[in-house]
Amino acid sequence: MTVTTEKNRESSVQTSLPMAFEEGDLDALRGAYFTLEHPSLAARLSNVVGTPIDMAIQLLPRSWYKRLHNATERAIAKSLETAVSSMRRQQEDSAHEMYYKALVEGSGGVAGFFGLPGLLIELPVSTTLMIRGIAEIARDEGEDIHTSEAQLACVEVFALGGKVESDDAAETGYYGIRLALSGYMSAAVAHVAQHGFHADSGPIVFRLIHEVASRFGITVSQRAATQIVPVVGAVSAAAVNTIFMQHFQRMARAHFTVRRLERKYGEALVRSNYESF
Repeated sequence: MTVTTEKNRESSVQTSLPMAFEEGDLDALRGAYFTLEHPSLAARLSNVVGTPIDMAIQLLPRSWYKRLHNATERAIAKSLETAVSSMRRQQEDSAHEMYYKALVEGSGGVAGFFGLPGLLIELPVSTTLMIRGIAEIARDEGEDIHTSEAQLACVEVFALGGKVESDDAAETGYYGIRLALSGYMSAAVAHVAQHGFHADSGPIVFRLIHEVASRFGITVSQRAATQIVPVVGAVSAAAVNTIFMQHFQRMARAHFTVRRLERKYGEALVRSNYESF
């Protein structure tokens, strides 16, 4: 009886969803698709430093990769609670994207004086600012950022646009990355909903952060590579940080646009249209 009731409820939810996109929503989904499937971070960084970023990455000392990855994990874990808990539940006018760009640019300029060691010190600061900016965008797109699902969806943004060696072809696209993280996400959401989020939230949350950091670390490596190019000083480092912030703001806007449309139309219809572009 209970099973039948649950099936009827699910069927009712499905039939109550719109069967076609309203005017403007399909364009919004198309814009999100091109942002998520064609990230341009490497090309934009190359333009700033005047050197192909792939060549610059080859100049990074091998010993720095592990240090960058560890710093990335710590930065994500420690900054999420601080960034999200400080935000009010009430809706504000709109996400303050320019404000956070300016703050990140300033922190990057200071770090630029100190090269790679400065990046390790500055990374938690810029990551906190980026998560705060991402959370603002999430709320702007209708998310309740005080729920564990929305909070961890903010972390998920850092995985977008970063490919790791273990990824197969199916895991490199937007929905592929979400699928690859889905098991970690669902377990972490349940854990945080019950216990709350803290920097030491335990192995369940850490496994999600580890998986996200492995992808976020790719973009952090690209950013680090710009700081060993001789012409990059404080001014250029500030510009690099701005590009870095803009990249994740664009990914966040696209990600939470997709999630907003999924809430409205259901994942099946949104994904079907997304994959048709």
